[in-house]
Amino acid sequence: MRGVQAQMVIGERIAKLVVGGPKARTEAQRKVTEKVLAAGSAAVALATGGSPRKVLRSYRRKVQANHQLLSKD
Repeated sequence: MRGVQAQMVIGERIAKLVVGGPKARTEAQRKVTEKVLAAGSAAVALATGGSPRKVLRSYRRKVQANHQLLSKD
């Protein structure tokens, strides 16, 4: 299910970026910032003894939140 949601988030983001304008710029900045922070958080979690499962749970929550956020616009 999360794989489907992830694909929906990608599609929603691409659609927003194609339209352009201020919302697209904001979304592009959000996307880049989010990716950098997620990679850093995953690295810290793993380096401090966190399990890969915990990292994946975190990603799943973020995907779900992004799907909800992008569905509202």
